[in-house]
Amino acid sequence: MLGKARELFDLPLIVCVFILFTALEYSEAFTLVEDELLSYRQAFRHASGDQQAVKPLPSVRVIYTDEAFYDEYQAYPLRREDLGTLILRLKAMGAAVIGVDMLLDSPSAYGEDPALAGAMASAGNVLLVSQAEFKDAVFQGMNYAIPDFTASATSGYSNISSNSELRETMVRLRVYPEVAEQDQQWPFSVEAVSQFLGVTPRIQDGHLTLGDSLAIQLDQFNDFYIDFPKLKPRFSGSGHLHLHEELGIYAGDILFVDEEELMDLAYEVDGNIVLLGEVAEVAHDQFETPVGNIFGVNIIASQIDTLLKGGPLRSLPYILECLIALVLMGSMIGLATLASPLLRNSASFAVLGIFVVAAFVAYIQAGWVVSMTYNLAAIVTAMIMTNIRHYLFERGQKAYIREAFGQYLSPAVVEDLVKDPEKLSLGGEEREMTAYFSDIAGFSSFSESMTPTELVNLLNEYLTAMCDVIIETGGTIDKFEGDAIIAFWGAPLPDPNHARQACFASLDMRDALGPLGEKWLAEGRPQVSVRMGLNTGPMVVGNMGSTQRVNYTIMGDAVNLASRLEGANKAFKSDLMISEATYLQCADEIDVRELDVIRVVGKDEPIRVYQLLNRKDQTTGALADMVDAYHRGLEAMRNKEFESAAALFDQCLSLMPGDGPSAIQKARASSLLDADWDGVFTLTEKG
Repeated sequence: MLGKARELFDLPLIVCVFILFTALEYSEAFTLVEDELLSYRQAFRHASGDQQAVKPLPSVRVIYTDEAFYDEYQAYPLRREDLGTLILRLKAMGAAVIGVDMLLDSPSAYGEDPALAGAMASAGNVLLVSQAEFKDAVFQGMNYAIPDFTASATSGYSNISSNSELRETMVRLRVYPEVAEQDQQWPFSVEAVSQFLGVTPRIQDGHLTLGDSLAIQLDQFNDFYIDFPKLKPRFSGSGHLHLHEELGIYAGDILFVDEEELMDLAYEVDGNIVLLGEVAEVAHDQFETPVGNIFGVNIIASQIDTLLKGGPLRSLPYILECLIALVLMGSMIGLATLASPLLRNSASFAVLGIFVVAAFVAYIQAGWVVSMTYNLAAIVTAMIMTNIRHYLFERGQKAYIREAFGQYLSPAVVEDLVKDPEKLSLGGEEREMTAYFSDIAGFSSFSESMTPTELVNLLNEYLTAMCDVIIETGGTIDKFEGDAIIAFWGAPLPDPNHARQACFASLDMRDALGPLGEKWLAEGRPQVSVRMGLNTGPMVVGNMGSTQRVNYTIMGDAVNLASRLEGANKAFKSDLMISEATYLQCADEIDVRELDVIRVVGKDEPIRVYQLLNRKDQTTGALADMVDAYHRGLEAMRNKEFESAAALFDQCLSLMPGDGPSAIQKARASSLLDADWDGVFTLTEKG
């Protein structure tokens, strides 16, 4: 019942966790972490993916200025007149598109703008950077180059202001449809490829289309993933070359040489997209990417490379993302039912590991970008919350076990159950056990001589003494019914010696009654005698009752027989009767007297019953002689030698005056002299 409740709690808990993180995924709450994980995937893609696919295309060339250039140039920054010279020379070398990664949004202090504007107009294929301005994620307008330049060249936005949604780590490039709609502006790299191919970019059906040949998939935010190419390692062994070092040309090799020398480099420029940009530290134009901290012009080159390759990295469709989340959620719900923390957490980490490996493989082999952060966070959160719930449940379960069984079981048994609650069957379970019933003889008349307070005090004293013995011998107290005690051995912890323990406990309880009776007699209270019955057999044990109240109890025919044997003591004037089934389980450890073969009320099948006397070999003297004579008398009875039987039972009484079973059997033998008897004593009362 408790297990069912916890499972019902786990379901909404884990579902809520995954719904929460799915919503967070849509809002890009963990973009920076996701980008970092993408960096690791890109590193593995470079190491073990299609090596041809991760190489940079030769269609993009970077003309760069660095510290060495400015040392040779003897000035900073590059003068616009010289920038115009570079543009014209690159045009002459056959550059298809000349992209200038320099924001020229203010006039020159040296009056060089007309010369640069003229160079741009003459080249006719120049692309300048602009800047899109956003406020609270709402497009405000464009920051263009000065009008002289915009009249001579096209433009595309390459950077977003800090109050936009652009993240510090450059992993994706966002295409803003509102910017394209309002100002017909596209990202710098998109515009460069469009000019290179002679097409007009469009956004349709979740794709950025560039003519009929290129359709780059966009995610729900209109992003596409930049596929940073794999570059050659440095000879020094300190990382890899930058893109401008592998596919670039030193600006001085174009600006500081004669025009005749340019033709030696024309083959690298002819028909390609050429980017002019700075790679000097003083420019402060560096960004973190999956391949390290690189210069802005190299990022633009990588964007162009990605577009020309058709966008090899694709965001997984949102429906598949949701399906993956559902599978992971179902796995965590299933694992939450595992009771073992080691197994549960090991399996949860296995699910997490499988997901991580699958996400990496999908990225490396097929270019599918599976959102990892949100699912990983959901799995870990579900694990933590499930462990907390298990801890709280187990703490409550331990408290429940201590409360429910602390008064009925030995402390050692209770602590064993606390350590391993699975040993406690919370439903009905059939197992072989030994049941115990006891009752104070003549309790009704006994209680009439005392006040209610006196009676309660006496019963508490009696029940405490008896229960102490039961608990010490590993028994479980089922319930009290007035003066009656019902107990059993063999549950909740299995005990192969349950019959022996029950017999020893019964003997110890009888012994404990001696001093207790003497104390009561000294206090002027009536003499107390107790009848006990034991039976061994298959019983159903477990928590039984209603949804409001349950009891850990026993049920079954073997239990009923134990109750009948306790009552049968009255017919034999005996005190401790056990069944043959109990006797046979521990015959080598106890001394008994066979009482008779009887047929109890409600049963047709006769059973052999015994009076439990002592532990093995402790029956001596007159008692031993009496038991021997009793057994011979019982044998004579069964041979229908009733006169001999009566004489033997009379001998028993001479040895042990007041022996109830002997007196009963003597009277029966005398009454059966002329009767046809089947050898079974049939009881007519329950007790």
